[in-house]
Amino acid sequence: MAADRAHLELLAWIRLARSEGIGTKTFRSILERAGTATQAVDHLPDFVRSGGRPIKLLPLGDAEREFESAQRAGLTYVTWEHPHFPEPLKAIEDAPPFLIVKGSAEVLSQPMIAIVGARNATVNGRKMARILAADLAAAGLVVLSGMARGVDGAAHEGALGAQNGRTVAVLAGGTDVIYPPEHAKLHGRIAEAGAVIAEMPPGTEPQAPLFPRRNRIISGASVGVVVVEATLKSGSLITARLAADQGRDVFAVPGSPLDPRAHGPNSLIRDGAVLVQSADDILDSLPLGRVGPAQISAARKSAQQPIVNITEKDTHSIRQQIESALGAAPAAVDELVRQCQVSAAVVATILMELELAGRLERLPGNRVALVGTV
Repeated sequence: MAADRAHLELLAWIRLARSEGIGTKTFRSILERAGTATQAVDHLPDFVRSGGRPIKLLPLGDAEREFESAQRAGLTYVTWEHPHFPEPLKAIEDAPPFLIVKGSAEVLSQPMIAIVGARNATVNGRKMARILAADLAAAGLVVLSGMARGVDGAAHEGALGAQNGRTVAVLAGGTDVIYPPEHAKLHGRIAEAGAVIAEMPPGTEPQAPLFPRRNRIISGASVGVVVVEATLKSGSLITARLAADQGRDVFAVPGSPLDPRAHGPNSLIRDGAVLVQSADDILDSLPLGRVGPAQISAARKSAQQPIVNITEKDTHSIRQQIESALGAAPAAVDELVRQCQVSAAVVATILMELELAGRLERLPGNRVALVGTV
């Protein structure tokens, strides 16, 4: 019975995560309000009816087909509630609800350091990535990258070459879709000595819009990001900026100003990134005291209020009161509760309905703002 309940709960996670109109932030709000994904699915029609915007929930059969496809490919789902879901990743605002894993889920709970860089890396750039990855893996860190050509592939290979070295590849498409094709053997080696992970369904081909989503997992799951060769407009620079926004340390290997692939790391160093000449520069700067369980955000804690069933008459008047107190400027939810003199649970329910209707945006620091207001 317990196994059946766990299976139904996982299917509910998949249904919510794959439904149009429910992004990662909205998913988190719904789950925290409902307590479980199964309860969230049960309450979703009420939320949608009150919010006024239709949301097409993924049919149960589609979720079952995705799960069965993952099983056939030897993949497992690791949700926020799984003990091996990366704690640093769980703490970011737009964390994926789950990761689909090929390999060892256990490795995801270990401290990870990301190494990223140019696909058309120089010989020296690839050599540097391999050396750094090998030394960092030997020091006990899991090396994280995107399995792309160039620096990414070299970083994975360097980690695999270290004694007991472990590495994790984050893919933009499905975990079972090997990209680029020439990394088929590398894909298998990574799965044996670590894990290949993705948030997209099995069979998903990598497409341009999916790579920025992949990048925020790379930065969010790591304690720091190392950039080895990257142009100013590269995805690696996007990953570095995401890392800075997420409170991660940023490291960069300097290069010749005459090489455009050095412009990215050099600009990061100019803006405060740690200059890297060896793995010691990274190890000496890493905030090892922060490695481990991350503190859950204030927004997540305060959102954990019971679902409140409000009559239609009360809903109308309370919603009007809350909407009139909100605007385009961000407002703290706690202040909203005080001003409206309504319980936190009721306010959370109304905000959930507005969010599902596409009329509310959640912002860092447990703040909210109405969408489309002047």
